[in-house]
Amino acid sequence: MSSPVNPIIVGNWKMNATIEEATTLVAQIKLRIESIKNVDTVVCPPFTALSSIQELLTNSTIGLGAQDMYHEITGAFTGEISPSMLSELCEFVILGHSERRSMFGETDQAVCNKISSALKVGLKPIMCVGETLTSRQNGNANADVQQQIILGLKNIQPIHNLVIAYEPIWAIGQGKPATPNDAQNMMSFIRKTLSLSYGESSAKSTPILYGGSVTADNVCDFLAQADIDGALVGGASLNHNTFSDLVINASNTK
Repeated sequence: MSSPVNPIIVGNWKMNATIEEATTLVAQIKLRIESIKNVDTVVCPPFTALSSIQELLTNSTIGLGAQDMYHEITGAFTGEISPSMLSELCEFVILGHSERRSMFGETDQAVCNKISSALKVGLKPIMCVGETLTSRQNGNANADVQQQIILGLKNIQPIHNLVIAYEPIWAIGQGKPATPNDAQNMMSFIRKTLSLSYGESSAKSTPILYGGSVTADNVCDFLAQADIDGALVGGASLNHNTFSDLVINASNTK
């Protein structure tokens, strides 16, 4: 029941890279993967580098995304970035990342508000969901992820521009990813959850990415699974060689 699209590889740089470092990194990545047509590659740098990288990626096969946004279009919200501001610069936006949830108290309702606003201005939200180690050990992983999906997408129709990224929180940045089989089981469950609310066709066409210690060495094992349509990559996306190798390996799978 996999999505028919190309594998999607998204690099989430988090709070790393100055403008100079970011443009150098993207230029180096372009040299190695620009010709790859069967993988949809996206880089998500800090806000400060978006404009410079947008110029670098003009007419490129590489897509551009942001790491977060506020749900209001305009207003007195000092320090925030609106969806309409981002829509001038990029195509994607990561929303609901576990670091936003755990460090900044972002709720499912806040994620829902952001997804709704992103879709209204034509952005493609990458909605992050995932469970803690305690949740998994207690047998609550499926229930917790299902709640994040149901509440995060409440009253949102349709979802044809949505991407979902499953990140088991216990695997992020630990060098110990979930096994491909464990990831597949959760991805299949996520797709079934989507099917209940949006129908099998929408569920099947929604890309679902795995995130959590993805590397060039293990990306093919994940992409070989029926319901894994790509990867959300953290640390490995900060080096042009490791990220390019990961994309090249992904191009040799689906």
